[in-house]
Amino acid sequence: MNNVKVVTFGEIMLRLKSPAYERLMQSPVLEATFGGGEANVSVSLANYGLNTSFVTVLPDNDIGKACMRELRGFGVDVNDIVYKPGRMGIYYLETGAVQRPSKVIYDRAGSAIAEANADDINWEKVLAGATWFHITGITPAISQGAADLSLAAVKAAKKLGLHVSCDLNYRKNLWKYGKTADQVMRELVKYVDTVIANEEDFQKALLLKAESVGSVEEGELNLENYKAIAKLAMETYPNIQRVAITLRESKSANHNDWSACLYNGKEFFVSRKYRITDIVDRVGGGDSFGGGLIYGLNTYGNEKDALEFAVAASCLKHTIPGDYNRMSVSEVESLMKGSGSGRVQR
Repeated sequence: MNNVKVVTFGEIMLRLKSPAYERLMQSPVLEATFGGGEANVSVSLANYGLNTSFVTVLPDNDIGKACMRELRGFGVDVNDIVYKPGRMGIYYLETGAVQRPSKVIYDRAGSAIAEANADDINWEKVLAGATWFHITGITPAISQGAADLSLAAVKAAKKLGLHVSCDLNYRKNLWKYGKTADQVMRELVKYVDTVIANEEDFQKALLLKAESVGSVEEGELNLENYKAIAKLAMETYPNIQRVAITLRESKSANHNDWSACLYNGKEFFVSRKYRITDIVDRVGGGDSFGGGLIYGLNTYGNEKDALEFAVAASCLKHTIPGDYNRMSVSEVESLMKGSGSGRVQR
């Protein structure tokens, strides 16, 4: 595992959250932290002891530098971050409760990474010595420049022999610059080895649809149809080696059932299901699954264990405020092996 190096690329934002379960601006206080899909993955991997680098474009100001210092404090390599004039994207978060859903408001137009150009990052230099590259479908949704950078990144990664993973992460509120998700993602996924998705990502990002995946709102899941859509994705894109699908059954804002499945073209694995009845913060849950899966695939001898590690890691993330998963390998493995009582560890 010592020769593993994972590079992630995407936008990291300033996260402004109302305290506890308050509505946004209910009181004149917002909690300021940082977060973003690919950065969250790098933080998870650094916590697990892997060599990981996060690449982005940040504004050349005090907020950008504070973000860089925080990531460095987690052990993430930030030496390839590019600094340009501009602003940092922001997202506002209101945490839901019971039947009131959480709410996210984006303010990221014109951010430094949205204004970046395809030649702002020398990917052959950045990826030299790396073994794995990770991206999400959020980054190419930001702007044409970010989409160009994303496509250049996966092409360079494959040219250099890296394994490429992509969390499709469809975000309908981001695709505003004239391209649809499928126009961009169907080209990008041609260079991806491991695909991570949820129940709607295949349909919205790749225009792939199985008969039915059940009603997530009603807590109904049809595992055979998840296997069918994973198989369809691998038949449509022969470069894909495996598909991992997260299965979130939302009972309320505080209660989700959480599991996942993985198909590698031969075997179909289904993970243990966790009933998370008192969610602290679900933002970053999918990213913690991605980080856990990358760690597991680079550490364990089989994909079933990798899947179980990823699901356990993401289950634990739901107990932690903020975007980042701050769990260690031993803590994740303890839950993975069956210790989920929550008893005090002395």
